[in-house]
Amino acid sequence: MKVKKILVSQPEPADLEKSPYKNLVTKYGVDITFFKFFEVVGLSVSEFRKSRIHLNEYTAIIFNSKNSVDHFFRLAKELREVIPDSMKYFCSTEAIAHYLQNYIQYRKRKIFFGNQYFSDLIEILSKHREEKFLFPCSDEKQTEYTKMLDKAKFKYTKATMYTSVPRDLTQFNPKDFDLICLFSPIGVRSLLQSFPNIAEQNASIAAFGTSTHAALKAAGIKLTVAAPTKTSPSMAMAIENYINGRGLDDTVISRPSSLKKDLSHGGKGSSSVIGGAKKSKSVFANKAKYKQLQEERKAQAAARRAERLAAKEAQTKAQADAKTQA
Repeated sequence: MKVKKILVSQPEPADLEKSPYKNLVTKYGVDITFFKFFEVVGLSVSEFRKSRIHLNEYTAIIFNSKNSVDHFFRLAKELREVIPDSMKYFCSTEAIAHYLQNYIQYRKRKIFFGNQYFSDLIEILSKHREEKFLFPCSDEKQTEYTKMLDKAKFKYTKATMYTSVPRDLTQFNPKDFDLICLFSPIGVRSLLQSFPNIAEQNASIAAFGTSTHAALKAAGIKLTVAAPTKTSPSMAMAIENYINGRGLDDTVISRPSSLKKDLSHGGKGSSSVIGGAKKSKSVFANKAKYKQLQEERKAQAAARRAERLAAKEAQTKAQADAKTQA
């Protein structure tokens, strides 16, 4: 399959030479343009104060992105709130946990992180239900993360600290690219804002995650390359398979959820602690075939829920637009 120019809706990797995209450039001679489709804008102090949330009243913070880390400590500084040394930090990935060193010093049994997915972190959180959790996040009403926390019946406070704003993409022409790669619903919204007729241009779209797939479907945009799948767990691998004409019909998998029915009462799970504690085995290690079947079913159910939610939001927006025009 002839693919020469690709537009990736993310910033260029800090070290492109070590990035999986570098292999695509070297191996297939493709020209990749990186451009983040949206900007993250932090709430001002006055805006945040309207939530009446006091950061130092909490004993644990849940971080699912570097943005949430940056804006939590930014607001803490601007509000002049002193974060106690006893504060516990729960991070969805090890990379985010290590990113905390930009703001605090590592302390044993103070920073926790999941193995790979947010569901891993849920298992760790279940062992600390006595904590008073704060979840810094964007202004999205509900995400896969809040759904998991709600499903596990955690008591936490959602703290909106930043918002995602679509960027102007009119400097690009979709027809100039053989593939456009999207990673979130806000990326889809940004594409639509700059190119309202994108669905009619027969552009080839690659999308990562069921929520992104659902946003495309709600917008009437055809999905060409879906990820993650069994053979394409990453966007780079999905692109390579697309170039080679492989893996296009794979079933999309969602982030695996290892939540148990007894999670609300506390249960065993995989965890990691910075400071020397050992990592337990991955949740995928036991009863592989049985768990694989479970995850496939969960992925299909998650995709259906995301589609229904996207369709409902599109309908609500259409009704609001109709009232405005009237």
